Amino acid sequence: MELYIPSGYDPVLTVRQTQEAIKYIRDTFQKEFGREMNLSRISAPLFVFKKSGLNDDLNGIERPVGFDLQEMAGERIEVVQSLAKWKRVALKKYGFDVHEGLYTNMNAIRRDEILDNLHSAYVDQWDWEKIITKKERTDEVLEETVRTIFKVIKHMEHEVWYKYPQAVCHLADDVYFITSQELEDLYPDLSVKDRENAIVRDRKCVFIKQIGWNLKRSGHPHDGRAPDYDDWNLNGDLLFWLPSLNRAVEISSMGIRVDENSIVEQCRERHCEGRLRLPYHQMIVNRELPYTIGGGIGQSRLCMLLLNKAHVGEVQASIWPEDMIRTCEKNHIPLL
Repeated sequence: MELYIPSGYDPVLTVRQTQEAIKYIRDTFQKEFGREMNLSRISAPLFVFKKSGLNDDLNGIERPVGFDLQEMAGERIEVVQSLAKWKRVALKKYGFDVHEGLYTNMNAIRRDEILDNLHSAYVDQWDWEKIITKKERTDEVLEETVRTIFKVIKHMEHEVWYKYPQAVCHLADDVYFITSQELEDLYPDLSVKDRENAIVRDRKCVFIKQIGWNLKRSGHPHDGRAPDYDDWNLNGDLLFWLPSLNRAVEISSMGIRVDENSIVEQCRERHCEGRLRLPYHQMIVNRELPYTIGGGIGQSRLCMLLLNKAHVGEVQASIWPEDMIRTCEKNHIPLL
């Protein structure tokens, strides 16, 4: 556990004012986001069958929360870690067309998360997915989509400033693009997080592309990525500078999804070819699912950013170690 306490922190808004601001941000953002991206709001599952292969493996080391049901003896059920795979199946099942998409509220439990200012055992995000053509599986389409998301977030800054001028965090005017290899080349002697902080401190908003492949100098990926949903050549993370914590904060992870070739290549790279026999993976290999682009946008992270909060526990109700709660109380960080 690593807890950062900013010197002289002032939450500005009361807890009740913060609650009002959270509702306003969430309600307003999802409407504007859905309209700008041509996405429809749909319902999503909290859990899936383990055998379906639909659960997200994240970095490949997190343990999903699982259980069984009295009426389904012998079946293992898992709380979703994200809906990256489920959404692509849903687009086909519900009859979406090219350039149409969906978004949903995704809630998850991350039992192995290291709890700190930015990380909670409870995850809440807007998961979204949109159908594209095979020809649109390009870097240009990826960057255009990132700019659209940035535009909506930037507009939210103005919306929050109008209602809460004393609390709003002023964001960058544009997003800067760089690949994970270019970032390592730029800061070869820094750790991954220090690289992120260095570039985002300078640019204020950065999209780091091509996450998943091993980097030349370190021999490791910039960050872990499951091999079976994002195409590692066409994905990335969107980060903003958060003044309250004096560090970069990831708001979204997204990408163009794997096709019938990249899913095989990436599963081989991670020595998990056995997954290719799962139902979801077979649908990709056999080209039974649409080509898509998608990702997740952290709801609590976005509220933190726009209100310049110092702890994710100020904008979501979760559980925290007792010593963290006491330290936050002592330093005027009101956890919900």
